[in-house]
Amino acid sequence: MASVAEASHSPPDALTRWREHSRLIRRLRIVFPALAAVILLVMLGFIVQTTLAGRKAQVADADTPIQLVNPRFVGRDDKGRAFVLTAKSAVRDPADYQKVMLDTPMLILDEEGAHPTRISAQSGIYREDRRVLNLKGGVKLNGGDLNFETATSVFNTATGELEGQGQISGGGSLGEIIAKSYGVYDKGDRLVFKGGVRTRLNAN
Repeated sequence: MASVAEASHSPPDALTRWREHSRLIRRLRIVFPALAAVILLVMLGFIVQTTLAGRKAQVADADTPIQLVNPRFVGRDDKGRAFVLTAKSAVRDPADYQKVMLDTPMLILDEEGAHPTRISAQSGIYREDRRVLNLKGGVKLNGGDLNFETATSVFNTATGELEGQGQISGGGSLGEIIAKSYGVYDKGDRLVFKGGVRTRLNAN
């Protein structure tokens, strides 16, 4: 009798296992496509994020001002006199295309002449539309036997004239000069001092 009872229970067990297997198959048919869809969405999200990040980087690069290292500008004024402008670096203002900001500029007037004049400063701004160079911060002027220091200088590349406002002090072989403004004309051959001019001549 025991063997007959065991035989009678075996088919339902097989049927149960088959049903469980069928349910597992149905679940896998749902899980696998869902998992594939999730993976696809993650990949699409990664691609979109990478594309957007690349575009942002391109926009940032486009907005970054162009910087020149050790630039050298050569030109002539309206009378054909040569001048050379160098700097540690030059950056064009992204908000004003005509404005070029210079770091540690050096201006050489009448470079081809016998006694060129050199003007150096901590910083400068060159306006291409006005052809004017503004120098400020520790401005030093050296030409021939002349050596002066002042706060600011303005060089007009069209006329070749150099002028400055603010106290200027220095001198040369003839003595020392202190004034509130100055101008350099005729390729550095003529210097004009104005405003509270004080001089001390050297004895021969």
